[in-house]
Amino acid sequence: MMFKKFLVPLDGSKLAEGILPRVEWLAKIHGAEVTLLRVALAHTFPGMDPIQHQVNVVREAEEYLAKVEENLKSVGVNVNSVVRYGHDAQEIVDHARDRDFDLIAMSTHGRTGLTQFVLGSVANKIIHTATVPILLCRVC
Repeated sequence: MMFKKFLVPLDGSKLAEGILPRVEWLAKIHGAEVTLLRVALAHTFPGMDPIQHQVNVVREAEEYLAKVEENLKSVGVNVNSVVRYGHDAQEIVDHARDRDFDLIAMSTHGRTGLTQFVLGSVANKIIHTATVPILLCRVC
């Protein structure tokens, strides 16, 4: 199967970026276009301006993705980025479906048992709701 459009969700962590070397390699082999996705959500507290906080988290997400995008472009990857606002797993699945991606590639902690139950798992939610193939890479 040839993959031409990869969706790579990133949350700003080094763990999430652990998938990038594999994505770079696969994108070059397949001649694929890579889209980096960051989902932003502002948690507001009393005394905060909720609109300004939303603007700030989206801006931070855009700045982060611009740096990652620049690094991938410098090694010859056809890459773009997008920020969506909302809840991570649902926004990832919706974006993959709406834009006809061939593959979702992401890192996971590989947690099991009580830790996964308590914390939940974005990867687990995506596995159960996505309609496209998923490449998960366990990173410690």
